Amino acid sequence: MGLSLPSSVIVTASILVCFLASGSVSADDFPQAFPIVEPDSGHTKLRLAREGLEVLERITSPIAAVAVIGPYRSGKSFLLNQLLSLSCDEGFGVGHMRDTKTKGIWVWGTPVELLIDGVKTSVLYLDTEGFESIGKSNVYDDRIFALATVLSSVLIYNLPETIREADISRLSFAVELAEEFYGRVKGQDVAFEPAKLLWLIQRDFLQGKSVQEMVDEALQRVPNYDGDKNIEQVNQIRESLAIMGDNSTAFSLPQPHLQRTKLCEMKDGDLDPIYVKKRERLKLLVASITHPKIVQGKSLNGKEFVSFMEQILEALNKGEIPSTGSLVEVFNKAILERCLKLYRERMDRLRLPLSEPMLVEAHHESREEAMNVFDKQHFGRHHAKQSVTKLDEEILRVYKNFLLANEYQSSKLCEELYSRCEDKMDQLQVLRLPSMAKFNAGFLQCNQSFEEECVGPSKASYELRMTKMLGKSRSLFIKDYNQRLFNWLVAFSLVMVVIGRFVVKFLLLEIGAWILFIFLETYTRMFWSAESLYYNPTWHFIVATWETIVYSPLLDLDRWAIPVGVLLLILTLYWRCYGRRKHGSRSFLPLYNGHRGGSNRPRSD
Repeated sequence: MGLSLPSSVIVTASILVCFLASGSVSADDFPQAFPIVEPDSGHTKLRLAREGLEVLERITSPIAAVAVIGPYRSGKSFLLNQLLSLSCDEGFGVGHMRDTKTKGIWVWGTPVELLIDGVKTSVLYLDTEGFESIGKSNVYDDRIFALATVLSSVLIYNLPETIREADISRLSFAVELAEEFYGRVKGQDVAFEPAKLLWLIQRDFLQGKSVQEMVDEALQRVPNYDGDKNIEQVNQIRESLAIMGDNSTAFSLPQPHLQRTKLCEMKDGDLDPIYVKKRERLKLLVASITHPKIVQGKSLNGKEFVSFMEQILEALNKGEIPSTGSLVEVFNKAILERCLKLYRERMDRLRLPLSEPMLVEAHHESREEAMNVFDKQHFGRHHAKQSVTKLDEEILRVYKNFLLANEYQSSKLCEELYSRCEDKMDQLQVLRLPSMAKFNAGFLQCNQSFEEECVGPSKASYELRMTKMLGKSRSLFIKDYNQRLFNWLVAFSLVMVVIGRFVVKFLLLEIGAWILFIFLETYTRMFWSAESLYYNPTWHFIVATWETIVYSPLLDLDRWAIPVGVLLLILTLYWRCYGRRKHGSRSFLPLYNGHRGGSNRPRSD
């Protein structure tokens, strides 16, 4: 009893044999068809056939793909062999001849090299699994069609005899895809170029009509008197396909021979001459409309084509029904990330904290720049709105993080300024020489620096704290200021009495000091209360004199009191000890005399 192996095992084994035999494989020395996409076990979803992808990844030139789609057993594999000038034994397996049939998507291993617009281009020919075969779901057919539509540069829709309504319905995905992307192709910025649709009708007689007239007639609206939704949907597809006329073309191909089951055994001389002639015209037509696959404004090489195919498969396998929206989302993913990175980089240049209006302005400017880049590079026209919404949501999420960071930095900065002012106010409370002018100067300086440097959302709350803190510090200082000043003046008057009496022996200085002491300790207590004293003009004059002496922008006596006092003491002692001996007493002011009531005349007997 013989053992039959699955077709995928046979193909994989043959590919591995070629790998081992050649050591290294290039696209130029692999003349064999192999699968690149295959169905899963349930025949509902698609997956990459990894065995032969290395052949594609080695292609370094731009890639264009010609894919043939159509119903089951409509002659797609034979047509591809004819376009490649290959026999059935050399090229793609033909269903009625071999046990192996096309499952998924197959590719011819040796690309056709064409010079397109002066650029060497590798053209891949793709064979797809036929529609409406037994044991498959409609979703699987839709995925095959969608994948071929997106991957190919030229999509050959192979139809036997005529165009049916089901064929038009199946093109809904191609229509939707073209509506999304075709508008951008007409502009200078080509982000994605949809496949060129080629209607290929294999029929001997067209009833006196050209194939283009037949296609145009099939795309005309049909009456829908009952308002049938299905008919209306197909009519909308017809209208869209008619509008897409400049992105599609039609071609007819007669039957090559009446004995279709023996076509693989025939040479060109055995085939219908009209078929051979039109086949050669078809080759020229396909070559003329083939262009490199453009994605994100650039052509794809082998590795990029495989990566692009992986993205499409991921998008198609997400839902039950392939949708253009999911493809647009995949295409825009990299652009979205790039625009989001641009927004983040612009926002990172900001030096936080910032005031809220400035941060909002920077956010709007950065967002506008990111959106402008997205508008220039994004895929799609209608479904791109979903990507725009997603980009806006991501930008908003990043912006919220910047808001939190700005609030934190603002709170940190304002807290530091507040603590600095609080320490400053505490220092002013314990001045050696109380000075309202110095306190006010420090108060204003602290408040001004806070207003200028504290920015951001935390400023308002910290302003309230600053107002309370400064008000409290000012009240405490004023409360102690008059009493401390009074005590300082009393101590100062006593010190001046001692200096005037014993150090400089200056009578007027001693008398003035006594008057100040008596005024402060006696007269004010006898005639003025403590509160009324602070509102008396005389007291105000004393305070003004004190403030003038103690603090000025040029001299802060509170800081220099000890050095100045020591210097004055040294000068006084020097003058007391050496100055009077050298120059004598020539003062016009009354000084204390060292001799009491006596004359300097000599005593007589």
